[in-house]
Amino acid sequence: MDAISEVIIMPVGELFILGFFGKVVPDWLEVFAARYGLGGVILFDYSCRTLQYDNNIDSPEQVQRLCAEISALPSAPMVFIDQEGGLVRRPKEGRGFAPLPSAKEFNLLAPDEKRAILTASFAEMRQLGIHFDFAPVIDVDDNPDNPNIGKIKRSYSADIAEVEANALLVGEVAQAQCVGLCLKHFPGIGGAIVDSHQEFMDISGALRGQQEELFYSLAPRLFGDAVLVSHAIVRQWDERPMTLSAAGLGRLRRRLPDTLLITDDMQMQGLQKALGTREACLQSLQAGIDMLCIGNNLLDQEHEMAGTAEYIMENLRDGILSASAIEQSIARVGARKALFAA
Repeated sequence: MDAISEVIIMPVGELFILGFFGKVVPDWLEVFAARYGLGGVILFDYSCRTLQYDNNIDSPEQVQRLCAEISALPSAPMVFIDQEGGLVRRPKEGRGFAPLPSAKEFNLLAPDEKRAILTASFAEMRQLGIHFDFAPVIDVDDNPDNPNIGKIKRSYSADIAEVEANALLVGEVAQAQCVGLCLKHFPGIGGAIVDSHQEFMDISGALRGQQEELFYSLAPRLFGDAVLVSHAIVRQWDERPMTLSAAGLGRLRRRLPDTLLITDDMQMQGLQKALGTREACLQSLQAGIDMLCIGNNLLDQEHEMAGTAEYIMENLRDGILSASAIEQSIARVGARKALFAA
């Protein structure tokens, strides 16, 4: 088989984590998975389209059915969710799901209470059919007024040792329940002063070396071995945001050769203003990312996803993307899928 033929059959959909609106799998997603493969699906409760809590999540029974439907798609995509606790908690207590306090509140609890809360939450996730939690947040609380972290209690503490201890406990309980974890947000955005959903964050003067090291130390020790990469800019490394930065992602890859690297949502406004989803996806893969998260919540681009996959295929055929690098990314995704195959 020649190189062009290998590229043509490469399942580039494995590089995508896609969201959709509604409580059942839509036809377009089933077609996408059958044609390109599919790495994962991300679930939301709130819809930015309707401005209501009427998206993918209604009740435990409904979510369990939806997760089973997703897992039965061609290529058995993984189910991802943002279940940090507090304000960033998709399955909520009011809909019959297990309670989960914010990271800041969690840090103040007694050890036995922490373990009991985590055990109930991760056991529920596994029972529902959720494979990966985009947590824990290990951003150190360097700026309490940070609109996306400190102000909404997403950081455990300003004390890096407390952040590490909480993350290790989360890791221990998640592994016992066979739920994968994804550390966020590399390289550490606790010191940012803008909301990453609205603008690129320049954290050049607000990043501690210890914060970056925490990702390298923790990722291989947590079940799933994954890191979510932010759209932050560190000018000492590159003028480009981390999700598009070969220099920034190169730092990660040198220290974490086997870790799965996932983008923050590619529909956030900084990227949209600069490039748009399709071109940003290409540049992120060129820079060395493994998986592209496109929530289709901040923007309704569901029917553009096949075109984005075709664009990736086209750039593979043209040699703009490295086939060997993409194969390695697909292999990392496959290794995570194997964790949940039993």
